[in-house]
Amino acid sequence: MSRPNPNARVFRYLRRYPWLAAGTLACAVVGTLMVAVFPDVTRRIIDDAIRGHRPELLPPLVAIAVGAFFVQNALNGLRIVLNNVFEQRVIFDLRSDLYAHIQTLPLGWFDNRATGDIMTRLVEDVTALERVLIDGVEQGTVAVLQILVVAVGMALMSPKLALIAAAPIPFLTVGALAYTLTARSRYRGQRQAASAMNAILHDNLAGIRQIKTYTSEAAEHGRFNAASRRLMDATLVVMRAWALYSPSMAFLTACGSVAIIGYGGHEVLAGHMDLGELIAFLVFAPLFYEPIGRLHSLNQIFQAGRAAGERVFEILDAPAEPAGPAREPAPRARGDVRYEHVSFGYSADRTVLHDISLHARPGEMIALVGGTGAGKTSLVNLLVRFYAHTGGRILLDDQPIESLPLAQLRRAVAVVTQESFLFNGTTAENLRVGKSDATEEEMWTVLEAANAADFVRRLPKGLDSQLGERGVKLSVGEKQRLSIARALLKNPPILILDEATASVDTVTERLIQDALDRLMAQRTSFVIAHRLSTVRHADQILVLERGRIVERGRHEELLALGGVYAGLCRTNYLTDPANPAVTEFSQ
Repeated sequence: MSRPNPNARVFRYLRRYPWLAAGTLACAVVGTLMVAVFPDVTRRIIDDAIRGHRPELLPPLVAIAVGAFFVQNALNGLRIVLNNVFEQRVIFDLRSDLYAHIQTLPLGWFDNRATGDIMTRLVEDVTALERVLIDGVEQGTVAVLQILVVAVGMALMSPKLALIAAAPIPFLTVGALAYTLTARSRYRGQRQAASAMNAILHDNLAGIRQIKTYTSEAAEHGRFNAASRRLMDATLVVMRAWALYSPSMAFLTACGSVAIIGYGGHEVLAGHMDLGELIAFLVFAPLFYEPIGRLHSLNQIFQAGRAAGERVFEILDAPAEPAGPAREPAPRARGDVRYEHVSFGYSADRTVLHDISLHARPGEMIALVGGTGAGKTSLVNLLVRFYAHTGGRILLDDQPIESLPLAQLRRAVAVVTQESFLFNGTTAENLRVGKSDATEEEMWTVLEAANAADFVRRLPKGLDSQLGERGVKLSVGEKQRLSIARALLKNPPILILDEATASVDTVTERLIQDALDRLMAQRTSFVIAHRLSTVRHADQILVLERGRIVERGRHEELLALGGVYAGLCRTNYLTDPANPAVTEFSQ
């Protein structure tokens, strides 16, 4: 089943503003009717005033012409204002709907798409649709109306000449159809090439430090040039077709004008037509052919808009993650979490978790250990429904998580990861992600608890300091402590710590660990860590291998068991110079 034309889907947004649409159309209709006044005034001036020797007719006829031009242009000005308000509101709605829908899409959708491609669709492709609304709706409506009004005027003046003027229309129609039917693949290829180039550009800008570190500027420049060349080639394919199409249509309309003056001149010489009528018809001719040429130009815009619209509506048609049932606001979750025979795979042939069962009681700390790819992060991602488990069930406070509203479930969980993400904003704006209405006093309280208050005070503007993209102006440890403060501000009953103390020095680790101890107090915690000091006091330690729990118990129990956990502690440990008694195991 084929999808509806994306341009038609954009026009559905127009229904939201009927009065703006009606006002725009009314201005276009009345303003276009004024087009027919000047040719008729020209005919009467030549035939009645000049050839009829009646000079008294000149002032009123000139006044009528000036008045018609004034009304036409005044209405055009009003139409432009109304149309731009109309168009901007529709585009705002489209962008808003698109962004809102993107936020509802599951993480798996983002895993398969480049950020640069998504940004291209949000910015460039929506802008291409915007041109359909600006040029298509406004100019297209005016052009069609002008063609109809002028055609009626020409037919009333001379039916024979009107037929001659319309003779190129069948050829113009065939040419337009040929161009339209073959344009889809050309414009689609151009949009895809632009998206691919923007994806590379985004990656290179985000990874500029790595590019400089590995002195790979030349290689990345070559990769960017290759993508840019593909965009150039795709654009040239579009332009070559346009270079054939546009002059051909212009030639056909020019032939129509030649036919009018040739046949009209013969009729005047034969005495079958007044000279004023022929001149009036010649004034009509450009008013007839000019909007036809404009429609050909609009055809190019429509085809580009169609290709862009397909990419925009591909996002809008992507299924959102299930939001769960609508419910009344629920009391704060206790934090009782159960996994019962849970399985999960990113695809049908890639199962990463097998028959996982665990019970985390309120306030307990569950540590997850194991090698890279064991399934630790996948396990905790299921709890917040970043991905949907494929077997078994997960319960929060004895309720399946699918039965809970998604927003309610995620409000109950905070996540602190190894790569703490900070937005390109102020310290306060990043903290208020955890609680949008947090007061300054509340923010300083959580900063103190996260051992972050001292360095925030040293920032040039404290809470109002700009942190740069991804918090580039802060160290890894400082970003981590801000993330912990943000989680404290959210104050959830369940906490997920994914390598929260990795990649920092010993002193910073102690500051972070001290902050984490405060954060985990009286909360159900799932901790993924490679430091023994982080997990040795856990209520349960789960050892994963290839997506299965192979051992579980407390630190002393697992050491006594002499299995996988004991092997990790024995063979992959490091000694901390500051505390030789503490060993670490790595993944």
